[in-house]
Amino acid sequence: MKFPDLSSLSNPVRLRDLIRQIRSAKTAAEERAVVQKECAYIRDSFRDEDNTWRCRNVAKLLYVSLLGYPAHFGQLECLKLIASPRFTDKRIGYLGAMLLLDERQDIHVMITNSLKNDLNHSNQYITGLALCALGAICSPEMSRDLGDEVERLMKSSNVYLKKKAVLCAVRIIRKVPEQFDIFQNTIRSLLSEKNHGVLLTATALVTEVCQQNTQALHVFRKLVPNLVRILKNLIMSGYSPEHDVSGISDPFLQVHLLRLLRVLGRNDTEASDTMNDILAQVATNTENSKNVGNAILYETVLTIMDIKSESGLRVLAVNILGRFLLNNDKNIRYVALNTLLRVVHADQNAVQRHRATIVECLKDVDVSIKRRAMELCFALINSNNIRTMISEMLEFLATCETEFKADCTSNMFLAMDRFAPSRRWHVDQMIKVLTTAGNSVRDDIVSSLISIISLTPELHGYAAHQLYKTIENDITQQPLVQVASWTLGEFGDIFVSGQYKKPENEENFQISEEKVIHTLEHILNWSISTVITREYAINALMKLSTRFPNYTNRIQSVMGHYGCNMNLELQTRAVEYASLFTAHNDIRANIVERMPILINNQINNGEQVESVDGPMEQPSRIETTDNTPGTEANILDILDDPVQTNGNLFDLGHDNHNTIPAMIALNKNGLSLTFTFEREDTTLTIISTATNSTPYNITNFVFKAAVPKTFHIELYPANSTTIPANNAGELRQEMKVSNPNREKLRMRIKLSYILNTNSISEEMELNAFPEQCYK
Repeated sequence: MKFPDLSSLSNPVRLRDLIRQIRSAKTAAEERAVVQKECAYIRDSFRDEDNTWRCRNVAKLLYVSLLGYPAHFGQLECLKLIASPRFTDKRIGYLGAMLLLDERQDIHVMITNSLKNDLNHSNQYITGLALCALGAICSPEMSRDLGDEVERLMKSSNVYLKKKAVLCAVRIIRKVPEQFDIFQNTIRSLLSEKNHGVLLTATALVTEVCQQNTQALHVFRKLVPNLVRILKNLIMSGYSPEHDVSGISDPFLQVHLLRLLRVLGRNDTEASDTMNDILAQVATNTENSKNVGNAILYETVLTIMDIKSESGLRVLAVNILGRFLLNNDKNIRYVALNTLLRVVHADQNAVQRHRATIVECLKDVDVSIKRRAMELCFALINSNNIRTMISEMLEFLATCETEFKADCTSNMFLAMDRFAPSRRWHVDQMIKVLTTAGNSVRDDIVSSLISIISLTPELHGYAAHQLYKTIENDITQQPLVQVASWTLGEFGDIFVSGQYKKPENEENFQISEEKVIHTLEHILNWSISTVITREYAINALMKLSTRFPNYTNRIQSVMGHYGCNMNLELQTRAVEYASLFTAHNDIRANIVERMPILINNQINNGEQVESVDGPMEQPSRIETTDNTPGTEANILDILDDPVQTNGNLFDLGHDNHNTIPAMIALNKNGLSLTFTFEREDTTLTIISTATNSTPYNITNFVFKAAVPKTFHIELYPANSTTIPANNAGELRQEMKVSNPNREKLRMRIKLSYILNTNSISEEMELNAFPEQCYK
């Protein structure tokens, strides 16, 4: 496709013709050719000081800039157009300044004088252009230089200029909060204006001032009765065609007033009491059949829940959100779930009334709604509804997408660990969870369930019974098989002997030692089993070598066979275990005796949990006595976690478990991020724990980490994306850092989250890791 030589034309091509040519280009290369040729012509025109077509050329350059092509060479031409006396030139010049300039550029200073002249211009439209430009690009220096001019225009009798000046003042306050002193008296008079446009901009300005300046917040709290009166007049006024939107009088002004009341009433009892009645009127009188009304109701709910409102008003707000959940619009349902998740800790009883509707949202086809409903369901679980809610969540777990399963299982375990009515019920439900979730289970759930079983001696045989039945004909679910292997290895003799309280209708169930050994061998030999699962199985077989003495030779044969396995970890374990049958047979019984009670620090919250027969306190770890052989305790430590056992089993003089002090990575805006460490040779496991001390839930929490190229980092999914308010819960995330050269650890982290509707992002570099992390 050929295009005319633009530079050969006597007059430059018009903007509409340039747009037509660019749109008709069939390839990106053709588009670039058109743009480059036109930009070359525009450069030549600027170089020749062609004043005739400067306005047209800058307009074309702005369009090219919007397409993503460089247009910085037109900055000075924008200043020349601004200095022109013609309105059409100024309009394009100010538009170019807003698009091509920002406060970080030196050329920005050159525009200040032109702005000051135009702010004093007799033509209101030229003054309006200057106010628009200043409101878009002003820097702190310009704010200080031109603040008085803006304040003067805020007092103007011209409503057109007054509105623009107030909006410009919002930008100035944002850049230089101390400028509040200049605008203070003027702002008070603005709130008594009759014009809705001026009132709208005035409420925006007061809201910004109060958020930026604590002193201003105390000053404007005295004006709450005035704001309440304005809002009351709006909702009580009759039909006004000038301001009516779908039968509601000026919803935009109502929303801004509600937001301002929210800022003024936060943490202030007197101001909150003043606005309680008007908030109740808005909540009950606003029609919710259209989105206009829903927007006002949403802001009303946020205001009610954010101030020190009456309990009845809070119930009313939660009921409004409950009605939102029944709306056909998915966006409204999502907003309702998101808001309920923020307020559930403030008034859980009110939210509980809508539990059935929330649970129904778990069946929604929209994954965003489904995730918010899942998070809210877990926030609603307590000791009274734990059985019902876990049953509902099990149904959800069976049908939800794979991406939900890991979060769902982790949260179910945390809920049951906190509210389970008995240990037996806890174990039964977790077995169902592992069976339903399949392989979408995090590693910490496996170790946590093992800890629960270990903590309750009366459930040792029962747990082995239930787990064996579950995996007898299906060993595809690896996390479940890992728990079953550990339990059978520790308590297989109790299981086979039948000396435990069996489940109802299974009193006659009996199993032989041979079947248990066969099942573990099947797990060990099955090609689909992961290496970690095989490690659990080979450990369990070794444990049973003393519990099932009739099968000692068979187990010894298995160890001999795996002494040649291609996997180094399995081979090492098998060789070392085989030596226990020969050279170290005299200490084998001591080495493979039952493990001490395991305490899982990740889930131990110090609460009492009811056992099979009644309340049982958390027991402490069993300590070895003086008459225990000196080698026993060390070897038990090595066997404590079959996943992390590395090195020579009999290297008893080496301690791989030095305590590494925790590290506070971040403590800002109420968010605290703490790192705890576990190190195995050159691999460092970091557990990141985030807590939230603010009165608002932190949502959409995302944590990212990067390390230098000489390191390797693996970041695992967090157990949630929400951090409950008032330190009511925590978000945990695990990462593994490989440091083969044992260099000093450096890490750059980036956090992003939403706190009280504000999006916050933090980025920093961490260098102060404990020496034990890498030396």
